[in-house]
Amino acid sequence: MRLHFSPASPYARKVLVVAHEAGLEAQIATVPASVSPVSIDASVVADNPLGKIPCLVTDAGEALYDSRVICEYLDSRHAGHRLFPHEGPTRWLALRREALADGICDASILCRYEAVLRPKDRQWQDWLDGQVLKVQRALDRLEQEVESFPVLPDIGQIAVAVALGYRDFRFADDDWRPRRPKLAAWYATFAERPSMRATAPLG
Repeated sequence: MRLHFSPASPYARKVLVVAHEAGLEAQIATVPASVSPVSIDASVVADNPLGKIPCLVTDAGEALYDSRVICEYLDSRHAGHRLFPHEGPTRWLALRREALADGICDASILCRYEAVLRPKDRQWQDWLDGQVLKVQRALDRLEQEVESFPVLPDIGQIAVAVALGYRDFRFADDDWRPRRPKLAAWYATFAERPSMRATAPLG
């Protein structure tokens, strides 16, 4: 399998964490890509017309995107503990937490684009503040829920950990921990998993 990715992308990291947890990392060749809202990577576009990463090309030559689709595909390809519960309330809870964590990443990336890519005289502070509030509300909700996280990892926990790692990576000055001590304690433990340590963001 071949994965278009960026080491800095939280969505690509989520895929790689799942691959490690599923024992499939050795079967995936990573292909670095350079993509942004204002640039195109032709090799990515050839497999994903949206030009977005991550994009996984299977051994059969089929391209899969986005990260949620790729992660569930990888989880279907191993015989160990399932990261996506098959049915019932536990499945919907895991998927909802994945969506919440992905929303943190969405808002965080939009903040970064606004600060780094948009010309200074065109930046919109009220819009930026709105994205920050989304992140803060989501983190507050996770603080309320973290004590009910399952013992075994699932896709919701993986997505949450990746989102928190991205906050630390790109927004280190915005320390989310003091107001959320239970979430911070959980993350300190989860971040030591081999899958997390092997996929720490770069550059």
